[in-house]
Amino acid sequence: MSQITLYLDDEIQALIEQRAKASGLSKSRWVAEFITKYATQEWPQDCLELAGRFADFPLREEANPLPV
Repeated sequence: MSQITLYLDDEIQALIEQRAKASGLSKSRWVAEFITKYATQEWPQDCLELAGRFADFPLREEANPLPV
């Protein structure tokens, strides 16, 4: 497993420490999971589950037909 060095301001460092502690994870594990979740090229599963759940918006021509 490789290692990287990150330079963070105090506010971000405190945020990471807070979130990692609340999750019961080490800071390293929390950052790794965060990057894995948000840096992948795939849509999150909760977004995929929304597909097809909403009616399409009408086309402009359908919503406001011009008189002939």
